[in-house]
Amino acid sequence: QVQLVESGGDSVQSGGSLRLSCTASGYDVNSNCMGWFRQALGKEREGVASISGNGFTDYGDSLTGRFTISRDYAKNTLYLEMNSLRPEDTAMYFCAARHGAACSLDPAYFNYWGQGTQVTVSS
Repeated sequence: QVQLVESGGDSVQSGGSLRLSCTASGYDVNSNCMGWFRQALGKEREGVASISGNGFTDYGDSLTGRFTISRDYAKNTLYLEMNSLRPEDTAMYFCAARHGAACSLDPAYFNYWGQGTQVTVSS
């Protein structure tokens, strides 16, 4: 059974940084596609970043340069480093996974989801 558990969400001021973690069980984060998504109140879930099984990374619009997705082989954990945070980054952030190396920023592409971790950025 695949389980994804996110952590690291917090309330920060504009310009601050956070690192989100997603620890997986029953799933190998190193050779499969994983992604980060976010959903703000009243908005649709959107792709933040993904990393394919062969290490190719992709980012949502306007996030390249501020956000970085990575993974730790030994800890079987996915990370999202977020810098220069803005109030519009406020959302619930979700970790997602699918079997296979190919990847996407489309939420419909993913089979497994964590419970989410809240990020709030104040101005």
